Amino acid sequence: MNRTRLIIRGATLAAAAAAVAATAALSSTQDVTRFRVEHSLAATFANLYVQQAAILGVPGITDGGIAASATCDRGGPKVADVGPGADWICMVTFHDEHHQVQTGKFELQVKANSTYVAGGPSKLVGLATITDRTGRDVPNPVFEFDGAFDPNN
Repeated sequence: MNRTRLIIRGATLAAAAAAVAATAALSSTQDVTRFRVEHSLAATFANLYVQQAAILGVPGITDGGIAASATCDRGGPKVADVGPGADWICMVTFHDEHHQVQTGKFELQVKANSTYVAGGPSKLVGLATITDRTGRDVPNPVFEFDGAFDPNN
């Protein structure tokens, strides 16, 4: 009789664990939305572009002057633009140091914990290392970067 109870409890615990996992997966899918990814990517890119300009010694570059925006899509037209995955593609548009509009495709790996890794075209953002104003090679903050978004906004 004890063995039967143990099996029933085990089945009940397994069902409860599955329900918790399903709820967590649904919650994380709902937390990762196109709006959240776009908003975070644009702001993070702008901040890092300002850092890159400072490293290169380019004066007068500000977040507001860059006016970065992002338009994202996950997995093409047949996939909803929600949920974590390595199939997010975003077009980032901004004004460079010459006030010219630039647009580049960024590939994102968005995770269920509201973070992402983004990489853009080196033709637009530069190589993995750049030479600072003193002649040293340093990591390029815009080449590939991590970002996060608030899952409650």
